[in-house]
Formats: sequence, structure tokens, C-alpha cells
Amino acid sequence: MTVDPTEVPAEAQPRVRPRPASLDPRELGFTPQAPVPWLAPLLLINAGLRTLLAHLFGAYLDKRELQIALGPPPEHDHSDVDELWIDYVADLGDGFDATYSIAYLLAQPELRPDGVDRPLPRGRLLVMGGDQVYPTASGEAYENRSKGPYEAALPVAPGEGAQPTLFAVPGNHDWYDGLTAFLRLFARRRDAEFGGWRTEQRRSYFGIKLPHGWWLLGLDEQAGSYIDDPQLEYFQELAARIRPEDRIILAVPAPTWVKAADRPGAYDSVDYFVRKVLAPTGAQVRLMVSGDLHHYARYSGADRELITCGGGGAYLVATHSLPETITVPPRETLVRSASPHRDYAIKGRFPTVRESRGYIPGIFWRLPRNNPGFATFIGILHTMLMLTMSGAVRGEESSPQLMTLPLGLMLFFILGATIAFAKPPRIGQRGYAKHWLIGIAHGLAHLALGALGTWLWLSSPVSTWEWQVVTAAVVYGPIAGLAGTELLALYLVIANFFTVNVNELFAGQGIDDSKSFLRMRIAPDGTLTVYPIALRKVGRRWRAAPDAPEDSPWIVPATPLRPHLAEERPITI
Repeated sequence: MTVDPTEVPAEAQPRVRPRPASLDPRELGFTPQAPVPWLAPLLLINAGLRTLLAHLFGAYLDKRELQIALGPPPEHDHSDVDELWIDYVADLGDGFDATYSIAYLLAQPELRPDGVDRPLPRGRLLVMGGDQVYPTASGEAYENRSKGPYEAALPVAPGEGAQPTLFAVPGNHDWYDGLTAFLRLFARRRDAEFGGWRTEQRRSYFGIKLPHGWWLLGLDEQAGSYIDDPQLEYFQELAARIRPEDRIILAVPAPTWVKAADRPGAYDSVDYFVRKVLAPTGAQVRLMVSGDLHHYARYSGADRELITCGGGGAYLVATHSLPETITVPPRETLVRSASPHRDYAIKGRFPTVRESRGYIPGIFWRLPRNNPGFATFIGILHTMLMLTMSGAVRGEESSPQLMTLPLGLMLFFILGATIAFAKPPRIGQRGYAKHWLIGIAHGLAHLALGALGTWLWLSSPVSTWEWQVVTAAVVYGPIAGLAGTELLALYLVIANFFTVNVNELFAGQGIDDSKSFLRMRIAPDGTLTVYPIALRKVGRRWRAAPDAPEDSPWIVPATPLRPHLAEERPITI
């Protein structure tokens, strides 16, 4: 029977796109994006509102309960081989240079990183571990920041029967639109294409049977909330097939084992899943892996390895502030039937402590360069502060006043904003006083800078009322904006020593370099070997490769990328 191709739905027909001859978005089919300016005021407001809405209404808009309508989840059985290679990447979909550098390495038929004595073939499975796009999820954002770069790295399947399979776990940024775009891209239908990778999942979670008694489970916690009933039922049915001698790799959206050091309840959902679903099978969880923190770190214990690998493309997060040891579950947890408490020690991290601290001084030039909108906002704020202070000093009929209503509002706003920026925890939690005191000190420093600027301004010949507003906007605003931004940079450096605003210290810099992903091998003897692949410098100069083979990258680096192991040797489990 001959099928008329015009009768086949467009989405079911294979898409053939000619290789681009340039980096023109019209030829690529997507627009390469600059890194997200994480301290841009509008972005902070937008992200804050989405986070607030997610916390307030997440339970009412939870699409995990509705995923049953996507049909029964298929069985994912990849155990019919003697050896299997698996790739893991997380926190991709930010700026093109970093995201594509990692995608390019993942797409290569094999890698031979420095420190490895054998070639490492491309994974037959690719697991994306969360936050596949930034700053918020949408179809356009996924196309330009995630799917487009990965399609450019591996345009088509690499040969008959060799097409790798893709699975994805949603992170908090994937959840900002209620998971709509994520489900459409990764779970709408089986055997959809993500460049040269093929998707198989039909839910935002999955379970994969691997060779030699290994299993890979991907959990959707919905930003740390409870695990929904349909998901629990799915994994309980899957657990009936897991044998006591089997071993499990558990992929979760965030390294709650680290976050529980400050928020003891952070690990509760994962611990519940391990206790209620996995422990009754008798199988052992030998490896937990996550993204969310944009670096590589491994904690090792007697029973399992805990690996954070969020180096897929988003801004670098510090490693020097990580605790040397953690207890999982934390002893402070309020769960009465928690799993036995075990201690884990950090055994590897990338970048190293020295390299991580070496990035700190860069805040002084990267903050204003990468966040011009933030510097503009600081300039406007300090200009308003100067005008209200000078108005109070001049007063009515040249009678100085200690306080006016506009000045009082400005003081309240600045102190409130700096305290909120320091993110003090709820009263009674650890670190309560530290965050408040540092936030207040930061606010007082800005008020002191405003007072100094007001004195200098009133001493200048251009501070007359006739010219004050115009010259303040043209002269004072830009200077005060730069000075206030550098004051914030100084605050972030000082706050870092008290482990406050460490994330903002690095987010404000938007560091592209020091990226990472995992390449894992299940050997014929059942041994799992984890190769943490690190890339100290990402590519920044690219060229099109129109005459290369069909399954080779559309875009190649002008200078070779130099991956290496993030640790001295691979991890053997």
C-alpha cells in the first residue's frame, strides 16, 4: 500500500534541513542567544513573580496529575546489550557559547579527555537532568537556547540503529510555565526528535531498565514539593520488576542532600521515595545525580555516591562554599521515620576550591559589564536618593529638615531591598541574625554613599534648582550608577566570607567557563564507571561547516575544545 506523503501529518514527516553555510539565524533555524543577565531588574522581577506564583498556585496547576491523558507510559528497556554508555547533562539552555560547547562534545562519536587512557564513545542514552532552558520556559526559549544548539551539534541520527535516546527530568525553570513547553517538547509523543536524539518518555518522570541489573530512574519533584500519586503508582508498578540484587541510579532535579544542610526539609521528598518505593525491593541506590547547582561536586559514602553535575551551560556556581561533610538525611529533619543517617565526605569538585575563589575578584568588572540594566537601575535609585536628600537639606524656605516623607520612603525602600537581597531565613532557622545584619549593613553603606554624593552635588555649581533634574540625570546618574554597582560588588565579596549571597556573587558575573557533564559506562561485568568530563574554557569563536558529513555538527569551534577529567581518575561503582 502506497501512502501519499501529503496525507501524513506534517509533524510525523521527517524534517530535512540543508546544512547552513553561515551562522545566520535564517539558515540555522534558531537564534543563538547571549548569556542571561541574571541581575537585570526586569528579569529579577519576572523570575520573582513566577517563583511566587509557582509557590502559591503550583499545587493547583500541577500538570503531573494530568499527564495520564498522554497515554500509558511505555516500557523503557535498554538491557539487551552487554555494554552501555550513558551521558548526563543538566542546566543547559543559557548562553550559546557554553551550551553549544557542551552539546558539541556530547555529539562527538567519541571523546578522549585529558587524563583518560581510552576513547569514550558517545552515550546511547542522554539524560538531561533539569533546567533545560533559562530564564523561563517557553517554546521559543527552548528552540533558541536548547533544542536549536543541540540540533546544530547532532543534526541527524548517526547511522542505522545507532540513534541515541533522550530522556529529561524537569527542573524549577522548566516548571515556570506549569511544565507546558517541557511536555510538548519531551513527552508529547514517542520517537520525536531532538536533533539526532530520539525521545521516548511520555511523562515528566521515567524508569529505564539497564544491563546487568542496573536501573535509571528519573524523578519529578515539582520544585521540591510532594511526589504526586500517579508518579508514585508508576514507580511502584516498576518496583515490582526490580530484584533485590539490582542497583539503581536515581536522577533528581536538585542536590537536596547538599541543600538540606541549610534547609533540613529539602531532602524529605527524595528520602520518602527511597524509603517507600525503592527500599522494599531490596535493591540499592548506588548513585544519586542531579543538576541545579551549576558545578561538579561528588560526595561519597559507604552506601552510595552523591554527584551534582550542573555544568551544561548556565552560569558557574561556586564550589569553595560547599560543606566538606554532610549527613543524609540531616539529623534535624522532622520526619520521624527517616532513613538511617549516614555521613558523606566531598571527594571531588570542579572548579577546584582555589579556582572557585579565583573567580571572586571578577565581580568588579563583570557585574557592570554583564548587567548594564542593573547598573542603570542603581543609577536611577541613587539619583532619586540624592534628590530627596538634597530636598531635605534645603527644606522649605532654606530651613533644613532631618526627615521628609520622600526621603523616609527612599530610606525604607533601600533598607528593605538590601535586607531582602540578603535573603534572611525565617525566624528560628540557622543563620537568621547573620543575614539580617549583613543586609542592614549593605543598606547603610548605600545610604552613606548617597549622603556623600549629595554633599558633593550640593557643593557643585550645577546643583541649582533650575538645572538639578537635568544634570542629575545626565551627570550624577551614570556616575552614581557605576559607584553603586561597585559598592554592591564589594558587598558581595565581603558577604561571601559569611556564606551569604554566594550565588549572587557568581550569578552577577555570568561566568561561561568551567562546564561539565558525565559519561557513564556499564561494563560487561556489571561495573558502573563514571567519567566526569570538565571543560575549563568554552568555545567563543565558531564557524559553519557546510561541506561536512550529514551527521556531523553544523557549527565547529575555531580552536579545538580541550576536555579533561574533573577528578584525578574515574569513579568506579
